[in-house]
Amino acid sequence: MYIDWSEGAIREMETRFGQDAKRWKLVFDTEGCGCSVNGVPTFWHVSSPDPDDIQAGSNGVEVWIKPQHELFFDEILRVTYLPEHRSFKLASDGQIYTNRLKLQDRTTTTV
Repeated sequence: MYIDWSEGAIREMETRFGQDAKRWKLVFDTEGCGCSVNGVPTFWHVSSPDPDDIQAGSNGVEVWIKPQHELFFDEILRVTYLPEHRSFKLASDGQIYTNRLKLQDRTTTTV
């Protein structure tokens, strides 16, 4: 898996979370969704990956993912920033996952 971050997305991420926010985890967040196959793509800013996480290729930031979450995503993803909506977009050549991608700081909370 490879995740390409646009320059605008990296700048906005650094504005919101600081320039040291370089370790992220892509999750298929099912909390509150009612079922494990209904979820929302989300990036968590984490202090360290879990032991079973695998590292995805990426430009600009370190990205980790649980192996069981890989099946929800295409092999190559793009994260861009939409300034007119003040939101991030996660897409691939085949689909748009979300125009309202959540980025959450999980460095001080237990998952």
